[in-house]
Amino acid sequence: MKRLLVPLFAFVLALSMILVLPGCGEKEAPEPPGPAVVGSEPTSPGTGSKLGDLIEPLSPPVKVTVGLKQVISDSGVLIGVAKDYYKELGIEIEMAQFATGQDMINALAAGQLDVGCTVTASGLFNAMLRDLPVKVVADKGINVPDLGYYRLLIRADLKDTIKDFADLKGRKLAIVGTASLDEIALDRCLAAGGLTLQDVDVQVIRAFPDIIAAMSNKSIDGGMVIEPFVTQAIELGIADPWRDPKEYDPDAQTALLVYGKSIIERPEVAKRFMVAYVQSLRDYNDAFFGDKGKDEIIDILVKYSTVTDKALYDKMYPTGLNPDGYARMKGIQMDLDWYKAHDLLMGDLTAEEAVDNSYVDFAIDILGKYSK
Repeated sequence: MKRLLVPLFAFVLALSMILVLPGCGEKEAPEPPGPAVVGSEPTSPGTGSKLGDLIEPLSPPVKVTVGLKQVISDSGVLIGVAKDYYKELGIEIEMAQFATGQDMINALAAGQLDVGCTVTASGLFNAMLRDLPVKVVADKGINVPDLGYYRLLIRADLKDTIKDFADLKGRKLAIVGTASLDEIALDRCLAAGGLTLQDVDVQVIRAFPDIIAAMSNKSIDGGMVIEPFVTQAIELGIADPWRDPKEYDPDAQTALLVYGKSIIERPEVAKRFMVAYVQSLRDYNDAFFGDKGKDEIIDILVKYSTVTDKALYDKMYPTGLNPDGYARMKGIQMDLDWYKAHDLLMGDLTAEEAVDNSYVDFAIDILGKYSK
């Protein structure tokens, strides 16, 4: 398997195409609010939560630092910030941006970051194997059947040539990184056709927009891409959505909420954070899968996430977020098994050891099971 870094200049063509079409650009998210002002401006009258009636708020309020990229799968944080859920429970959210997932893991382990919004990676699980106090505690993103928001795209001009998984043999396929979510997902896609990573030419391209650009100039045949870039590439006629992830990776746990040392050592803070987080996940599900309060939630995400074009929300495949908060244990175990099989783990680790469901259990005790 070849791992070739594609130069950044490949992005120029697709970027110019995206910017000339209204509604297809992703802009930088606005500066996250500082802890003193988080939740100080409710989205609209009457949107305040009742969480403070269910559990005693922390007093005095405490700051919780969350590492995230303000993407749609961070809705459990973003919605709770906008709707005062965290503030009502005595938590002041401070958002922090990290260049890499490993940097976030290091900060969590060192107690410099309380909560991380991240994806599966060997570095995360190896930190646990070094007895560093980090735990997966909740879902932060899964593919919904027939609506996979993270998937393999192929070039639109190849959709009649690459019809089945076995047709991927010998193709140039891109991922944004190795030893993490992207390499695992591609490997499982290939396995559906009896192939392995050794049967294709894997290109490591460090940014999703650059993958789309490389597809546009036909230097690659396809790539693992996430929303909103999936929709943008399809609308531009660059890519075809091809096969839904339910056909090759139905149990995947795409993204994770992780607690670090500094919040694990403050259990009352950790529990209340999860109550606000799960309530936010439910608001998200009500909006995108129950058509309840959708305009309000889209307005929140337009304001606080990186996807600032309101029209995109009616076009994108929606991120799946478990309204009861639990991560998929089977998916996490599958990831651990994959890392172990590829000699990327320092030892043996099970999903039961990597995941602490007690915080979600607590939130469910407070909020009850989700019902539409």
